[in-house]
Amino acid sequence: MPHVTYRLHHTVAVITFSSPPVNGLSHAVRSELAAALARATADSGVRTIVLTGGNGLFSGGADIREFGTPAMVREPHLRQLIEMVEMSDKPVIAAITGLCLGGGLELALAAHYRVSSAGARLGLPEVKLGLLPGAGGTQRLPRLVGVEMAISMITSGEPVLATVLAKTALLDRVVDGDPVAAALELATIETGPPRRTRDVPLSEPNLAALCAAARGRLEFRRPRLPAPLRCIDAIEAAARPFDEGLAVERQAFLELMQSPESKALRHAFFAERGAGKIDDLAASTAARPLETAAVIGAGTMGAGITVCFLEAGIPVWLLESDQAALDGGMTRIGGIYDGQIKRGKLGESERNRRMALISPTLSYGSIGQADIVIEAVPESMEIKQSVFTALDRVMKPGAILATNTSTLDVNRIAGFTRRPGDVVGTHFFSPANVMRLLEVVRGTATTPEVLVTAMQLGKRLKKVAVVSGVCDGFIGNRMLEPYLKQAFYLVEEGASPGQVDAAIEAFGVAMGPFRVGDLVGNDVSWAIRQRRRAERPGYLFSTLPDRLCELGRFGQKSGGGWYDYPDGPRNPMASRVVEHLIAAHRAELGLTPRQVSDSEIVDRLVYALVSEGARILTEGIAARASDIDVVYLTGYGFPASRGGPMFHADLIGLENVCRRIGEFAANPHGDPACWTPAPLLASLADSGGSFTGQG
Repeated sequence: MPHVTYRLHHTVAVITFSSPPVNGLSHAVRSELAAALARATADSGVRTIVLTGGNGLFSGGADIREFGTPAMVREPHLRQLIEMVEMSDKPVIAAITGLCLGGGLELALAAHYRVSSAGARLGLPEVKLGLLPGAGGTQRLPRLVGVEMAISMITSGEPVLATVLAKTALLDRVVDGDPVAAALELATIETGPPRRTRDVPLSEPNLAALCAAARGRLEFRRPRLPAPLRCIDAIEAAARPFDEGLAVERQAFLELMQSPESKALRHAFFAERGAGKIDDLAASTAARPLETAAVIGAGTMGAGITVCFLEAGIPVWLLESDQAALDGGMTRIGGIYDGQIKRGKLGESERNRRMALISPTLSYGSIGQADIVIEAVPESMEIKQSVFTALDRVMKPGAILATNTSTLDVNRIAGFTRRPGDVVGTHFFSPANVMRLLEVVRGTATTPEVLVTAMQLGKRLKKVAVVSGVCDGFIGNRMLEPYLKQAFYLVEEGASPGQVDAAIEAFGVAMGPFRVGDLVGNDVSWAIRQRRRAERPGYLFSTLPDRLCELGRFGQKSGGGWYDYPDGPRNPMASRVVEHLIAAHRAELGLTPRQVSDSEIVDRLVYALVSEGARILTEGIAARASDIDVVYLTGYGFPASRGGPMFHADLIGLENVCRRIGEFAANPHGDPACWTPAPLLASLADSGGSFTGQG
């Protein structure tokens, strides 16, 4: 099927390219565009060329599936296509609507005129993949919008509305209607020779100072990422003759393509898009209707889940056991929206519209007609049993019964009903209205229709949904247990909570395990450990965090946990109480503290994740290694520039990971089972394989 259409409008050739879903500039599209441009150039009856995208958008940019493949450089490659547009003797007008990103914007920058719809968004997001614009974006954009705005757009990767860019030389016209019609009108007016962006002088006397200031900001905020700084280098080179600047940009692009950060970010990009694929479900599996919802529990989690539904425009019954708890939940939800209003992200009328979608209730009988009900009650099997017994009694046939449990057995919960096929786990992460991850837990009896509906709901709620099988902790929290074990063992052996947190945060993790414990509440994991000790004879875990909780140090909510907070939650301080607790605990265990290196801290924490991830893959709890990476990237603060724990292990080399695990196994302290390599990890290391390669 052709990707490009060509039509004549009097003396104007209108060339429209279309390649769903985002009009990516694949080799096939580039070839057809080049042919259409050549046709218009050769036609003596054509005076002007209008270039536009189909499907309501201009272009999402280069097809990144071609990166690193022969198709990327196969002629006509993108730089050749752009040069063909810019050097055309006939004026080329880009008519922009919807999205105009990356290589799509670079193509538009090479046009001689640009007309845009008011709602279009234009940007160069390559930095989010660890790259820089590689087809002239760093050279042409500063010439049209100025160096300061170009630095902001290129180093942030964030798109900008056409109405904002209307005041720059980037856009000749911004219209409320059809930009193609406006381009055709412009074609009848503009009869002069083509205006080539490459010929526009870069007039910025403060170029060096602006670039130096930008480098300083980036080195402070994003010190581990090379791409933003290379963007500044290329922008600064725009002051040179155009072709010299292009050469600087091209060299930087090629070097960044081979960087581990870019490889990791590209892996993360594709992993997130692949997480929604469920290989054993027929493509024809139909989702159930989902127009109304109910949430059981109006605490922090229930309020956050309710807000997710409200922002998707889905009416919600919010149920609590007593009026005070219900009123507290409504206040909590209102507070979330008040915060958005203060930050200018929401208007008062929209807040009121969303709040009106809530039907607060104290009666199970009120919620029976909801299409889905999600319980967000405390993590207790007895409480879950009470809730699901009631839901089984009142919910209409075909309603989906979802549990927000973070660790409990979804199959057992489903057994509390007479309709286990309607039960699914929907594990939101706190705060639910902010965190992107949604673990969709597939029970043994969960029907395909229910699973598909839960995954589609994730998209509607703007979550990244990942399917997990049933086990204690599912994907994320099951892997978190050995990670936390190592954190506590490291402290027992000689590290401090502050050193452990600082080391893993320097690696790139958003927040270290001790700071997370204080934020979430150390009593939450304490309750989980108590349950596991009761259920698993011989369960091994440090008793140090239990001792902390016995002191009432649950974290920020109690005024102190692993840290003291004399200046508020943003400033954790080392605690004398905790130092004495740790010293007494070591003495009780007969341990003499030793010097622990930061590299040992990072390797033990990360490789504990990797080894457990390999077990999860072997058991089929996760369908693919990339799903595990998505869970840790979107729910646990693992650095995107590392690609997730499994991809990071691939980059290190699984044989190197196994060798390091063997070193840790010689440590006489801790749980020896932690360092028994998972069979999958060992076999891949022996064969020179990788998690990514094995699927």
